[in-house]
This record gives sequence, C-alpha cells and structure tokens, in this order.
Amino acid sequence: MKAPLTLQLGRFIAKLRHSDLPQDVASRIAVAFTDTAGVMVAGAVDPASRLLRTILAPAGGEATLLSDGARASAMDAAWINGTAAHALDYDDSARRGGHVSAVLVPAILAEAQALGASGKQMLVAYAAGYETLSELIWRDPGQHHEKGWHPTGVFGAVAAAAACASLRGLDAEQSAMAIAIGASQSAGLIANVGTMTKPLHAGKAAHTGVVSARLAQAGFTAAADAFEHAPGFLTAFSPGSAIDVTTAVRAGEVWRLCGENPLNVKQYPLCYYTQRTIDGTLDLMQANPVRAADIERITVNISPRNATILRYALPQTGLEAKFSVQFAAVCSIIAGRPGLAELTDEFVGRDDVQMLMKRVSVIRDERDDPQLPGYAIFDQTVVELRDGRRVEGPRVNKVRGGSDLPLTRDALRAKFDDCMRHGGGEASDELFDMLMSLELLDRIDRLVAALVPAHGFHTHQQAGKK
Repeated sequence: MKAPLTLQLGRFIAKLRHSDLPQDVASRIAVAFTDTAGVMVAGAVDPASRLLRTILAPAGGEATLLSDGARASAMDAAWINGTAAHALDYDDSARRGGHVSAVLVPAILAEAQALGASGKQMLVAYAAGYETLSELIWRDPGQHHEKGWHPTGVFGAVAAAAACASLRGLDAEQSAMAIAIGASQSAGLIANVGTMTKPLHAGKAAHTGVVSARLAQAGFTAAADAFEHAPGFLTAFSPGSAIDVTTAVRAGEVWRLCGENPLNVKQYPLCYYTQRTIDGTLDLMQANPVRAADIERITVNISPRNATILRYALPQTGLEAKFSVQFAAVCSIIAGRPGLAELTDEFVGRDDVQMLMKRVSVIRDERDDPQLPGYAIFDQTVVELRDGRRVEGPRVNKVRGGSDLPLTRDALRAKFDDCMRHGGGEASDELFDMLMSLELLDRIDRLVAALVPAHGFHTHQQAGKK
C-alpha cells in the first residue's frame, strides 16, 4: 500500500544525499546561494530588516546577522536575514513557488552555523527544500497569487522546514512532522506587496523552518496527513481547485529545479512580473532613442494576473514602485536601467517620473503564454510621440536572467559586487568563488565571516539619523 503523501515527502527529505544530486542541480543551487548572499547583504541595510532587528533585539546566539556580524539565535538570524534577502525584491524567483531562495538560504545559513555543517550538506538541504516545495506546487494547477496568497510565505515555510530537517539529519517520520509543523505556520497575503510585510513573509518562513525542524527532533507532533487530508494544507490554500493528493511523490526522480519549476535570477530590483516589460522597454530605447519630454503616451501589454499584482499605477515610494509596471517602463526610459539607485522615494517622487507615469496605459492581454501560465502571450511596450510617430518595442516572452536566458558568470558577478557595495560589504574573488564552489566548503564559518560588512550596521544606523 502506498504511503501517505506527507510521509512520502518525509522519506524523500531523510534519504537525500549529496551523491544523489545531478551536477546541473548542484551548480544551479550554488548560483542561488551566490545571488541570494549578495542581495541579503544589500537588503540588510533596508529599513524593513533594520526595524525587525531592533524589535527582536537579539542578544547573542549560535548564528550571525549579516548586517554587522552580531550574534543571534538561529531562529532570529533566519528571520532577520530572511527579511533582508527579500527586502529589495532583487532575489531570484521560481517559476512557481515565489521567492524560494530568500527563504531557504537564510534558514540554511543559520542552522548550518549552529550545526557546523559543510557546503555539501547545505546543497542537499536546499535541494530537499526546493523539491519539496515544487512537489506541492505541482499538485495544484491554480495560481496562488490569484487566490490572494503569496507563495513565498505559504510554501516557503514548508520548504524551509524540509531544508532544516535535512541539515539536522532527521529520519522520515521526524521530517514528515517537521514539514507538517511548518505547514501550520504558512502565511502571506498578496495584498501586502509594496509594503515591508512582503519581505517579512520570507523572513518568517525561514524562521519557521528552523523552529519546525527543531520541534520535530524534540518529539513535537503534528498531523501525519497534514498535506493530503481533506481539510489539510493543499485544500486550505486551494478551495475548489483540482488538487492531486494521490499521485506518488516524484521528488528525487525528477528535478524540478532544472525542469518544470526553474529559478530565475533578476537583473532589476523590481517584482519579477515587471522584468519582461523592462527588457522590452530597454530594447525599444536602444533601437529608437526617444526623449521623455517628447512622449505623448506609453502602452504596456501584460497579463491580467500580473497587472493585478503590479497594483500601483502611480507609486509614491520606492517600495510601491517595485510593484508598478508604469514605473518599470518609465524608469527604463528616464534612467536607462532600473537599479538600486532608482528604487528610492526621492527618484520615484521626481516630477518627470510622476508626470510620465500618468501617460502609461496598461492593456490586460488575456491570451495565455502556453509555456508560462499566468503570463500574457507576450509583454510589449509601445511609445507614441507628440509628433505622431509610434514606436513599438519587441514582443518579449523570455527574460534575460531567466531560466531560458541565464546570466553569464560575469553578469552574476557584476550584480553580486553591486549588492555587496550597496550593503557596505567588500566583494572579492575569494568570496564569490567560495559561494560558487559551495560543495568544497568544509565548514560555514569562513564564508559567513567574509559576507559580513565591516561596521555595516553602525554605519547605516548613523546614516539613517541624518
């Protein structure tokens, strides 16, 4: 008789070893760690992570805060560093499942420090978390964003619990308990995009993972059928959907990280649903340079789902601008490329930016991209000029940095260096190579020490008082 879904997932987590990982999977995880480490350092100076740090007031412990090297419990370190990882919305994004690395990497770093884990163990933990999440996402054909759920918080809590169960070497039953405990702490509302609470979803999910695995190891109990039970996890987040709780778990047989649920590395620090628009607008400007002052109207073609999530037609803050396709197009025209320097309240509030955003119209294209459910068949920017000319950008259905057009090592390094500088840290060949060759790392301590900016938190605390 086939084992229940929850236990099948527990068995996968408990059995997974480094020797089971295909090379392309291990390499892809190393990229995820590298990219996330950079954006985590950059996000450590963001007000969201700084405020959380102040409120939690960690007073020592087994793990490190990447803002300044202060010590905290693994739970608090995962929470604060996880919030930092998603604070700038510059972290990678899965095709489905949200911002997985912003949850997994902080949880794994914190628990790996507590356990003295190796790079190989960290790679395995990431794979356990990512594939567990992907297995659950696959069982629901519905789009969770359209139901109001932020997958980062909902599925991230389970993924982090799986990763930490792997790091702790829990057996199948304990691993099943860990993810069941994590499932009851899943949360995250799409309504909170454009606020500090969105990155808090990632931080809280990372915190949940550490807590859930430790509770399970101590004998804490949860439902053995938490995922497949009729009013269980899958049903709770998908009322009315045609969820699948009967097909056998295929995690470990198929690797969705390099298949149907790949990771996409961002080139721009805005919501992933803006990235096709940005690519297309930049291409339009390169082929047909126009002045912002000469523009009469801008039309952007995107899907209804993406238009709904990109809810701010006229953002007033840097946080809101991350979820505005109007800003994405306008910033690409005015600044040449949306970067960290443009995602500030000052830039967003500029008169020329605000005026041009009012000239943007959004077309909600209901033709589905057959390769990317939830996306329009293509995204496109069209500019109409005051002299009557009409300039069309390319029809974009692949994103630079996405799984179809991955960043080169040099492009990834350039982003990593920029993030480290933004957070007050120091980029180096040694640090970048250490992350990209994670499986060669014997212990995590040297890696964490290299990531911590010198006097970073003190410097930005003082800057914030000016």
